[in-house]
Amino acid sequence: MPRETLTRDQIVRAAVELLDADGVEGLSMRRLGARLGSAATAMYWHVGSKENLVVLAADLVWGELELPDPVGAGWRAAARTLVYDTLDLTRRHPWLLSAVSTHLVYGPGMARFQDHAYAIYEAAGFRDWELDWAANAVFTFAAGTALVDAIDTAATTAQAPRGKGESGPVQSVTEWATGIASQYPRLRTRLEAHQGADPAELSREKFAFGVEAILDGLEARLRDRDRGGERDGGRDPEPAAVAVPDRDGERDPDRDGSRAPEAEPAPVAVPDAEAKPGPRPAR
Repeated sequence: MPRETLTRDQIVRAAVELLDADGVEGLSMRRLGARLGSAATAMYWHVGSKENLVVLAADLVWGELELPDPVGAGWRAAARTLVYDTLDLTRRHPWLLSAVSTHLVYGPGMARFQDHAYAIYEAAGFRDWELDWAANAVFTFAAGTALVDAIDTAATTAQAPRGKGESGPVQSVTEWATGIASQYPRLRTRLEAHQGADPAELSREKFAFGVEAILDGLEARLRDRDRGGERDGGRDPEPAAVAVPDRDGERDPDRDGSRAPEAEPAPVAVPDAEAKPGPRPAR
C-alpha cells in the first residue's frame, strides 16, 4: 500500500493486532509494513519510531473501555464494572502491561479512563487527596492482578535455574518453587489446599474477594467520616493517636502521646529582695 494512502490510524490498529499476537518484542516496522503491504519507511514516516507506535497502540486500547454511569448504576456498581473491565482489557492485550511499565503511555484514551474513574469516586463522596487515593487503590489492585497473571503465565513454560555443573532432569519453575515452599508449614498447608482446585475458578474468586474488600473499605471510610462530621458539628474529627512501639515491641507512651500529661509543679514563693523581715515569734 503506497505511503500516501496509509493513515496513522490504520498503522496503529494493525500494530495492535501484531502486538496481540507476538507482544512488544515481536513488533517491528518491517513486519508491520509487510502486514500492510507497504515499506517499513512508510511506518516511520507516519509514526516516527517503534517506541512511539507502542505508546499510540496502548492508548488506543485504553479507549476500548466502556465507561459505566455512576449516577444511574450507583458508584459502587460503576467502580466494580470498571475494575473488572480493566482487568479484562489487560487479558485481551497481554502486552499492555509491558508497554505501560516501559513506556510513558498517555493520550486521549488514558485521560478519558482516568477522568471517568475520578467521576465514579467523586460521586461516592471522595474529595481532594482522598479522591486521588480512592481511584488509585482500585486501579493498583487491577494492575497488580494483571502482573500476577503475567507471572503465572511465564511460570508455565520457564525452567528452574541450575547451577554450573548441575545434572539431572530439568524442573519447571513451578515444581522448583513448590519444592521450596513445601519446607514452610503454612505455605505447605495452602499448597495442599490448592491441589485439585480449578485455577480459573480460584482466580475469579480471588479477584472478586479483593475488589469487594477494597470497596467495603472505601464505603466504610465514607460512613465513618460522615458519622464523625455529625458528632463534631460538621468539623473533621481529630486524628487518633498512633501507638508507636519501642525497640522491645512495647508501646512507648512518650512517643505515641498516650501518657497522661504530668501536673504542672506548684509555684515556689520567692521573697522580695526589698521586703522587710516580719517580727520574730515570741519565745
